[in-house]
Amino acid sequence: MGHHDNRASGTSGPAGAAPETEPDPETGDEDGELAALALKILVAGGFGVGKTTLVGAVSEIRPLRTEEQLSEAGELVDDTGGVDQKTTTTVAMDFGRITIRSGLSLYLFGTPGQDRFWFLWDELAQGALGAVVLADTRRLEDCFPAVDYFEHRRIPFVVAVNCFTEARRYGAHDVSRALDLEQGTPVVLCDARDKDSGKEVLIRLVEYAGRVHTARLLDSVGPQAGSV
Repeated sequence: MGHHDNRASGTSGPAGAAPETEPDPETGDEDGELAALALKILVAGGFGVGKTTLVGAVSEIRPLRTEEQLSEAGELVDDTGGVDQKTTTTVAMDFGRITIRSGLSLYLFGTPGQDRFWFLWDELAQGALGAVVLADTRRLEDCFPAVDYFEHRRIPFVVAVNCFTEARRYGAHDVSRALDLEQGTPVVLCDARDKDSGKEVLIRLVEYAGRVHTARLLDSVGPQAGSV
């Protein structure tokens, strides 16, 4: 884990907060650099799909994890089919941070996958730029609730298929059709254990979410601009 300049990585304050140093009044830059921007990203998906693994793989800080050992009581409500070797589960959230480029950092919030923890999703979704929905082709139906959640709330998201070694491989188009995704929703193949693979997923999300938010902004000002 390398050293990162605080201004570039956005550690001077919470996500979306202004940097501590004052920008140049003429250029708006900080000491010749663009002011740091921190964006909030959710990482969602079904139980055991690899959310904690993805956050841990890409985070440049030691990730905050809220995991507990799976219990016999939990076996009655948690479907562990296909992930029999999983021994822990996220009970609140995972948190990590990654710097995409100088001046742009992402704060990652991994959501709990089980139904009984979904009441936390609304709090975590506040102010999010977008989301990554991790999918496992062995249990593809497990990501339906996350897809529905973000579609209904108009939060841009990408579906990232975590390519487990023992799972059958499907193309992005096949997964998109199986999930009945809205047209244009990106589907990418990834390895949640690999930092570079996870980073590419996040870059794809930021680019997609940026286009979506820009289009919505233009739509909202279009009629007003035409009436002037």
